[in-house]
Amino acid sequence: MSEFFLELFSEEVPSKLQINARKILKENLKNFFKENEILIKGKINVFSTPNRLVVNIDKITKKITKKSEEIRGPNVKSPDKALEGFLRSNNLKKSQIFKKETEKGEFYFYKKPSQKINTADLLKENIPMILSRISWNKSMKWGDYNLFWGRPLKSILCVFDCKILNFNFSHLKSSNITFIDKELEEKTKAFNSFKSYNSFFKSIGIIIDQERRQSFISNEIIKLSNKKKLKINLKKNLLEEITNIVEKPKILFCEFDQKYLMIPKEILIITMQNHQKYFPTFDNKENLTNNFIVIADKKDPKGFVKLGNERVIEARLNDAEFFWKKNRSQNLVKQVSKLKNINYFKGLGTYFDKVHRIRKLCGVISDEMLISKEKIEIASSICKVDLMSDLVGEFPELQGIMGGYFAEAQGFDKEISQAVSEHYLPIGMDSEIPKKPYSVALSISDKLDSLVGFFGVKLIPSSSKDPYALRRMAISLVRLIIENNKYLKLRDLINYSCMLYKEQSFEFDTKLLQKELSEFILERLKNYLKEKQIRNDIIQSSTNISNVDEILKIFKKSTALNKNIKKDFGQNVVSIYKRSSNILHSEKNVSEILGSADPGLFKNDFEKNLYKRIHDIRKYFSSIGKSENYEESLKTLALAKNEIDAFFDNVIVNDNDPIIKKNRLELLKMLCKSFENYFNFSKIEA
Repeated sequence: MSEFFLELFSEEVPSKLQINARKILKENLKNFFKENEILIKGKINVFSTPNRLVVNIDKITKKITKKSEEIRGPNVKSPDKALEGFLRSNNLKKSQIFKKETEKGEFYFYKKPSQKINTADLLKENIPMILSRISWNKSMKWGDYNLFWGRPLKSILCVFDCKILNFNFSHLKSSNITFIDKELEEKTKAFNSFKSYNSFFKSIGIIIDQERRQSFISNEIIKLSNKKKLKINLKKNLLEEITNIVEKPKILFCEFDQKYLMIPKEILIITMQNHQKYFPTFDNKENLTNNFIVIADKKDPKGFVKLGNERVIEARLNDAEFFWKKNRSQNLVKQVSKLKNINYFKGLGTYFDKVHRIRKLCGVISDEMLISKEKIEIASSICKVDLMSDLVGEFPELQGIMGGYFAEAQGFDKEISQAVSEHYLPIGMDSEIPKKPYSVALSISDKLDSLVGFFGVKLIPSSSKDPYALRRMAISLVRLIIENNKYLKLRDLINYSCMLYKEQSFEFDTKLLQKELSEFILERLKNYLKEKQIRNDIIQSSTNISNVDEILKIFKKSTALNKNIKKDFGQNVVSIYKRSSNILHSEKNVSEILGSADPGLFKNDFEKNLYKRIHDIRKYFSSIGKSENYEESLKTLALAKNEIDAFFDNVIVNDNDPIIKKNRLELLKMLCKSFENYFNFSKIEA
């Protein structure tokens, strides 16, 4: 077994491109080894630093044996030219081929003998192709070369079995030499193994393995924060990004002027995290401090790097302080009319138009949620005004949040300012969700207006493409309803939203939009249920409806059945339904069976007892309303087991008398329909 070692040295590649390149390269190599039956032991390790993309496989077989195989040629009835082409392409003589009968007719065949192939030869031939298949979301072309890469590629080091693996990739020729210092290209060094390569770079402080680099960074941050008695939020995405933009990580403890702590903390956190890639720190009471942590890419013995980062953050915070003081005093109500100057989306009017629609939607929702119509209409009227502020222009991530701060600073009711602050939430599956009634109402109205608008102008997501994040918006709508336990008549709200667009002279096909948007939202509900680990058969059964008003009910029913499906009473419910349903569907004229049995035709107590149980079940479902306990409903359905067992044990459904037979089928149909008050159990796997 031999070692395979590859390094591609380039200009600095951004974090996201690194992650993608590692993933694709590993997958391409894995597929290549599998297709060529190349035996490897252990992992295919793919590492990266900003300048280096590295592959290491400890143990890989030196030779492979290609088994003998029969290669099919043209049909014997094909023209002579087809046979000549087959012989030529495979470098064969006519004496080397034979005829063989197959299911598709008689064909010419050639028996290719087994052969031993050097792995090194295969690698030399195929690595350029493997590298060319790395897809970059953004790539660069430089000089007169035809190579497209994430950033200009400067060298390729490739070694197999401690020997150089020679090949050309565009203008570059492989060797065993790489650059030691990204800033001093005259510094180079030769390596014949990954072990010596990794040890050398470790000795000069470069950590090649991104996982070890990330672990080192997080451990050092935790050590420092504990020493300073501070708390730190090691955000996964930020930590991963920083890991990919440094190779020689050094932890610096920095600070800014305490006066900036008077600015809303969100501005400070976003400036540090999103713009500067710093880690903010918090005290034991979760209050933001004026200290922050920087991950530098080199030592800072004289403190110049620390000072430089402190000056950068001070400059940015100084601008933020100026904008904050300026924007918070600008009257929100007076600025609403200025929203006429900001387009919402082509074909959907301005933000002033959108605010008008949201305000009316909120008014309707307020009736359903029993909240003040006046307060929610005020919140909806001012919710988009912060889009005109300098702060949101500088920090787009703060839209809504800054509006909440402005509203609070200008003396608006706390519930109004909170609703404005939270109305963009949630943003997807993992985002924080509003819980206060006014926040929930405004968030639902905003998202519903957007969904109706985009569906109205036919900008519906297709396959994996969703440029306007409508799937995320719909899943957020589903979460708002379920996680706030709200029964909303979404169909009515969709229709009303369409009417509001029509009032502004936007012409939508309301009927078609209702259908398409309802189906779209229900698909997002399925995704939500999957995230909650609901069984797929339960999801398919529960969402097999077109009524989007049932979102909360579907969730509760699915959750209850998923929890109890393996219990005795859960199994009984499914078996009762399926046993009855199977008999019904064996009938040719099943569509004529409507579920209206005549008690006067019953011949025995078993029929009467089952009829009474069905009556009790129907009575239960007619009395529960929104207060339904879904586990209790399942237990109520399960109570029919004794009656249905006795019925099937003692009653012949296929009675000789067609009237009696049909009445018994009607009885079973009544039972199935009663069970369908919960949902259709036919797709449930017992």
